[in-house]
Amino acid sequence: MKSKWLWVLLVVLLGVGLYAGSVLATPPSGLTTTTLARSSFDHLNIKAHTTPANVWRARIKTHGVSDFYVIDNHLAPGGTTGWHSHPGPSLIFVVAGTVTNYMGDDQHCQPHDYAAGTGFVDEGGDHVHMLRNNGDVAAETIAVQFLPTGATRRIDAADPGNCP
Repeated sequence: MKSKWLWVLLVVLLGVGLYAGSVLATPPSGLTTTTLARSSFDHLNIKAHTTPANVWRARIKTHGVSDFYVIDNHLAPGGTTGWHSHPGPSLIFVVAGTVTNYMGDDQHCQPHDYAAGTGFVDEGGDHVHMLRNNGDVAAETIAVQFLPTGATRRIDAADPGNCP
């Protein structure tokens, strides 16, 4: 009888947690997202190098199948992606306007501005962030995302409370 009540309590707590997560999530506004490409790749073990004079190296290694996405995001002036994370890393190319990246774990809410022609890396995992277009012209980013196969591409998150 005790174990039955424990299961009921566990299910109720799980339901409350899921409800609170969806209620507290910060939805995007002024954002249009288009998937330009999606493909699955088997196990990757990519190594790159160059001459010792330049000393440039790269390594991408995955276990099992991965899903790769190319995402086009348009942010209207004042638009925001809302707080969110991704289960894997993203390479972000700013192709128009300027976007400001805010990080959920930054207690001082320091803005990081990226103008057209620049880029940055979103490390993914539990790294919660939000992009905002603080300018008065439209902004656009192209993101290349590396995700575990079958994973949800975007995970909405609650406002961490560190940014006005």
